[in-house]
Amino acid sequence: MTRLLSRTFPSVKLRDTNPKAPVLKILKNPQTEVSISPSSSQQSQENLKIPNPKSWSVYLILSTNEPIKTYVGITTDFARRLKQHNGEIRGGAKASSAGRPWLCACIITGFTCLSQAASFESKWKIFSRKLPRRKKDEEMSQSDALLLHRRRALDKVEESLECSHLETDWKI
Repeated sequence: MTRLLSRTFPSVKLRDTNPKAPVLKILKNPQTEVSISPSSSQQSQENLKIPNPKSWSVYLILSTNEPIKTYVGITTDFARRLKQHNGEIRGGAKASSAGRPWLCACIITGFTCLSQAASFESKWKIFSRKLPRRKKDEEMSQSDALLLHRRRALDKVEESLECSHLETDWKI
C-alpha cells in the first residue's frame, strides 16, 4: 500500500493492521523497507531513540567596537560560531554583524539537547531585559557595566532553573 513519491524522497505511510499498535512503514527504495512498531514498554522506546553526540553550549560574546554590545547565543561548536560572528566564515546572526570583532565573555556547557539550551538562552535574555540597569559609575567602563548586568541576569536564571550539571566559564 506504500508508494514511492520520488527517487529522492521516500514515502512514509501508517498501516492500519492493528489500531492499538500502529506500524510506521518507511520505504528507503522499492526493494528494501523498514518497519518500526512502537511498543508500550519504556525500554524499547529508549532503544528506538538515537543518542545525540552533540553537546550544546550557551555563550555570551562582547563586541570590541563602539558602541559596546553583548550577544547571547547557542551552539554545538563555539569556535566555528565565533568565526561566523566575526565574519571569517559564512553564517552568523545579522544582529552581530555591527559589533565585529567579538570576544568570548562567557560559555556555559553541559546541555544535553537543543531545547534545554534554547530555554536557558531565552530565560537569560528575558532576565537581562527585565533587570533594571544600575546607574553608571564614573569608574566602571561601558563593557564592565554590560558584563555585570548580564552576570546578574545569569544569576537569576541559575536561581530559577536546575543548573547543577552545567559548567560556567567566564573568560573576561
